[in-house]
Amino acid sequence: MNEIISLSAKNLRRQANSGLGFQLGPFNILLKTSIEEVTQHVQRLYAAYPLTKDHDFIDFYVDLSTPSIIRRYIKPQVNFYFDGYAPFKPLPYIQAAAMFEWGLNWCIANHSNQYLIIHAAVVERNGQAFIFPGTPGSGKSTLCAALINSGWRLLSDEMTLLSMADGQIYPVPRPVSLKNQSIDIIRNFAPNALYGQTVKDTAKGTVGHMAAPERSVHLSNTPALPSKLIFPKYIANAETQLIAFSKGRAMLSAAENSFNYNVLGAKGFESMGELIGRCDCYEFKYSQLEEAISLFTQMSS
Repeated sequence: MNEIISLSAKNLRRQANSGLGFQLGPFNILLKTSIEEVTQHVQRLYAAYPLTKDHDFIDFYVDLSTPSIIRRYIKPQVNFYFDGYAPFKPLPYIQAAAMFEWGLNWCIANHSNQYLIIHAAVVERNGQAFIFPGTPGSGKSTLCAALINSGWRLLSDEMTLLSMADGQIYPVPRPVSLKNQSIDIIRNFAPNALYGQTVKDTAKGTVGHMAAPERSVHLSNTPALPSKLIFPKYIANAETQLIAFSKGRAMLSAAENSFNYNVLGAKGFESMGELIGRCDCYEFKYSQLEEAISLFTQMSS
């Protein structure tokens, strides 16, 4: 199957102008854009993703474009459209690639109710999926990025897709979103990883993205069974601590970190209960990535 890397920069731009179709885990995306920053972002960070075929079903039709011709030159902006609908206000043009990533998050979180979706990074080793729910500043993305540069498989940096049909976690490996200090931390930790453009002064501060490992992309059709549910918290100069978390508290916290738990009703409650019953649950405080990686690698052996 052809991948995005098979397209020259010229052909990629041409296809993006009319609609570039590619597979993203269980979803097919059709991206339409003439914005150079977005096509460069896709070419660099999505190189290993398979292209869709002409008659494949498309889950998400997305379009990134400028609101008007004037806005291309005077305080340039970018809009994100889903099926012709703009769910967000325009952002500065320089944030176009980041808006593409945020828009895909919105598409998946709001239109994938065959899954219970938890706002959590999820990685896998030896067939065991470790889930890391987290609020902004918890260090989940930094931890996730370090683990996948240490031999773990990325299932997702932003959302855990728990199938309500079979209880497995389905991968949607995408570029890892890094913010503020974590950008330099991971660049120093993994200098050979592939990074995209860094954009300052967004609503989330300074934002950058790191490409998903090629192996993780190639295993996008391979789900994993949940094993550990770990609530991380980065604290400067803290000792590494893994503390058992009661299943009752874990369920409440995981539900609070879910995108669609309330929407799913009884099915969501049952799926969350089964997840909690299957996982060992912990709080985790850390400041040293190497200690965290060593600990989790031992736990997955």
